[in-house]
Amino acid sequence: MKIGIDKASFFTPPTYVDMVELAEARDVDPNKYLIGIGQEKMGIADKAYDVVAMAANAAQQILSDEDKEEIDMVLFATETGVDFSKAGATWLHDLLGIQPYARSIELKQACYSATAGIQLAMGHIALHPESKVLVLASDIAKYGVNTGGEPTQGAGAVAMLLSANPNILALETESASYTADIDDFWRPTYSDYAYVDGKYSNEAYLNTLMATWNHYKEKQKAELSDFETLLFHVPYTKMGRKALQALEDELDEETSARFNEYYEAAIVYNNIVGNIYTGSLYLSLISLLEQAENLKAGARIGMFSYGSGAVGEFFVGELQEDYQDYLMRETHEELLDHRTKLSISEYEEILSNPVEIDEEGNATIDVQEVSPQNFVFVGVDQHRRQYDKASNVKQ
Repeated sequence: MKIGIDKASFFTPPTYVDMVELAEARDVDPNKYLIGIGQEKMGIADKAYDVVAMAANAAQQILSDEDKEEIDMVLFATETGVDFSKAGATWLHDLLGIQPYARSIELKQACYSATAGIQLAMGHIALHPESKVLVLASDIAKYGVNTGGEPTQGAGAVAMLLSANPNILALETESASYTADIDDFWRPTYSDYAYVDGKYSNEAYLNTLMATWNHYKEKQKAELSDFETLLFHVPYTKMGRKALQALEDELDEETSARFNEYYEAAIVYNNIVGNIYTGSLYLSLISLLEQAENLKAGARIGMFSYGSGAVGEFFVGELQEDYQDYLMRETHEELLDHRTKLSISEYEEILSNPVEIDEEGNATIDVQEVSPQNFVFVGVDQHRRQYDKASNVKQ
């Protein structure tokens, strides 16, 4: 029985920052952002688009009424959670109208946890082939105004419906994982922003890539040429290029050229959305499938997932027959094309003014004009977060 991704979509907020304008505002050569980290635009989430709202917007695009009845597990992967106790998955379960007899759980391990969710989903479906599992990855990468990490911010969510006999990508059961207790990137509970050792984090990423690939290669007697292409966790698109360079000694000329050509298609969306942590690998997967030419059914795609702290995994998926019929390229391109560019001052205002809760535990969010069908975070009522469709909110 095949198990894998039956449907997939993503969402990013309707506002962004142009990286050239940000570079000029910071008195930096724009090529440091455009080439140095490989980013052109950076999605920015205002108060109405927290990780729960973004995940709901990604998921509602792919779920039919039948799906909502057959989903019996909701797995929400994030490192930007909004509650230390209540899982964001419980809000999502309600907002999306999923039948009540389902498990709903939040997962955390930096940028890796969506992959953990996929592995849990596969095990569950293997035991219950009639089941469907909704895996959601949603994050806001935020480092603050005029900081070292500022150009590697972003916001967005990916939704994936996993099932038996999937329409898009069947996932192979064999993978290789790796864990090391390191401090390359972390955010203590008392801090609004993450701490990062940039150089060490890049080294840890590449070391984990090689550890997982070498372990997989040894177990499966595999070679890189076995794959049509490779995908990576891409907090910024230059990181994936570094990953390909790290593997260059094992690539013949033809395979290297093929991988690099496909990589360009795999970062089209990431390049203009920015860093979405748990969803970055899967945004790249959607980008590859929707933007690559000549990618045929039967192609095996190797994927590397990484989460600082650190956990990594190398695993493989096989494209299914007529997978193109189940993609949402026009929807996604329309979403990206109709965003509004923020001025640098508008962007700084958003980052500098978090939600303020009064003494009674209340807050009201000024929801700006957005698509009426979007889910939004509307405020806090006696310390309880509130969500609704934008069409129900007075603007």
